[in-house]
Amino acid sequence: MDEESRALTERLRMESGGTAEYDRLTATGDHDELAAVLIEQGQPLWARELAAFRLGAAGDRRAFESLILLLNHRDPPRCAAAAYALARLGDPRTARAAATLATNELRVAYALHPVRLLAELRAPESVPALITALERRLGPRDPYRRVALACVEGLGALGDERAVPVLRDALAHPALAEAAVRALDRIPGPR
Repeated sequence: MDEESRALTERLRMESGGTAEYDRLTATGDHDELAAVLIEQGQPLWARELAAFRLGAAGDRRAFESLILLLNHRDPPRCAAAAYALARLGDPRTARAAATLATNELRVAYALHPVRLLAELRAPESVPALITALERRLGPRDPYRRVALACVEGLGALGDERAVPVLRDALAHPALAEAAVRALDRIPGPR
């Protein structure tokens, strides 16, 4: 079990109160049993999250919709766990959904994990979505500097020359300048 899985299972064990249902869902290897939790009425959020995470990490696409909802949740640990599972899911819809969440101005407060997921996925949608998200964060009073910084770091990791203009613009923002320099250094070709 890796660190993300350990953190999730510990957090959900606490949320569940260590119930027998929690023990059953962590022990089962039956994907159909886990998938049933996602559609059964009355299931608590911790159970749905645990089932979706386990299915997603195993590459079972039945978890996709639940994981996307969790990626857009107001609770950062849920978003982080969903992003982790989505990165391992292998569903071709993931990048498009993450790009939509990362560029939705009505949900920008929750865009940090979709932005990070886009950088990890390295999908065709990643660079355009990160550029759009960063452009919107470069206003003088924008309160979402963590999202902007994640965009800068993601664009640097992706190393796509299309990001050069927006990264140059980010140099003018003290909170982003150092990361923008590093990102620009990672992009091959003239700048």
